[in-house]
Amino acid sequence: MLRQNRLLAPLVGIALAACVVLAQTTTQVLPAPGVPTRSLKMTTLKSRHLFTITMKLPPTQELGDTPVGKRRVFTVSGGQFTGERVRGEVLPQASSDLLLVRADGSSQQDVRLILQTDDGALILMTYRGIRHASAEVNARIARGEQVAVSDYYLRTAPFFETSSPKYGWLNKIVSIGIGERQPDGVTYEVFEIL
Repeated sequence: MLRQNRLLAPLVGIALAACVVLAQTTTQVLPAPGVPTRSLKMTTLKSRHLFTITMKLPPTQELGDTPVGKRRVFTVSGGQFTGERVRGEVLPQASSDLLLVRADGSSQQDVRLILQTDDGALILMTYRGIRHASAEVNARIARGEQVAVSDYYLRTAPFFETSSPKYGWLNKIVSIGIGERQPDGVTYEVFEIL
């Protein structure tokens, strides 16, 4: 027994030394000053409805197969947006979607819009997004048919840019849009992520 203890003693010493080294090198993540500890445990996103935006889209300009995919250009001929804190119209100048149909059949939006609020402020709205559906649903959308929003996925991530002091808060938010394609346009419910 004494001999076994003499053999185990160095092993126990090594194990204790390893524990001390690990204890000294383990980094503890502490919340930043002023951030409540509970925020580190956040598991859901909260949002607030920002506005509903509807855009009219004239017939598509087909650029065809380019080196990056099939490019389709949707110009925006106008529209409106309505929300509790901001509302107005979508101006047709400089408003378009440079849509890319990717090799996997999904569509990637690249959109620039000029919004004008009902009190005259100008806001640049840009977003990237994805629409995907079965080949059959994509064909129906391309033919201009009304397709139930539950039959496809259309999500965007809008960002805003304005010099207006009244709407400057838009410069500092992240938002998500949930879209619905219509035969002659598109509608998004846009939510500010809190």
